[in-house]
Amino acid sequence: MTPRIETINEKKLVGMHLTMSFANYTVHQLWQTFMPTCKEITNRLTNELISMAIYKPDHFAAFKPTNEFVRWAAVEVSDFEHVPTGMETIVLPGGLYAVFLHKGDAEAFAKTFRYILTTWLPTSGYSLDNRPHIEVLGEKYKNNDPDSEEEIWIPIKLQ
Repeated sequence: MTPRIETINEKKLVGMHLTMSFANYTVHQLWQTFMPTCKEITNRLTNELISMAIYKPDHFAAFKPTNEFVRWAAVEVSDFEHVPTGMETIVLPGGLYAVFLHKGDAEAFAKTFRYILTTWLPTSGYSLDNRPHIEVLGEKYKNNDPDSEEEIWIPIKLQ
């Protein structure tokens, strides 16, 4: 699994977030709350959905399933002029990312993520950067379907 390396500019996002851990993974609840009101966001730039995780700097170095992080369900917008009630704004900082294409369901996602962090990253010449991790859920994304496709964006920096 070879990623493409991409530099992006900052992105404005509108959405909702929850604090969770892998031991208490409430992402389904987050998306169930977000999706019915997503159509109220009128200044979207694309039809893609963004699942974003903000980890503490030592999250993976001192990994425990109970380590908490913030997970967002969001979309990219042109500006913050019209934010629907119950939603919040956040700016995704620009920077360097390794972009992996993931195919498969949620169980396969965990294996892909583990491969990225434990196999690809240590031999890549890069290290994790302290910026949000994102998954881009485009038109080929099918929730928990073995034929689903999404992009996993890992923030990196040269070692």
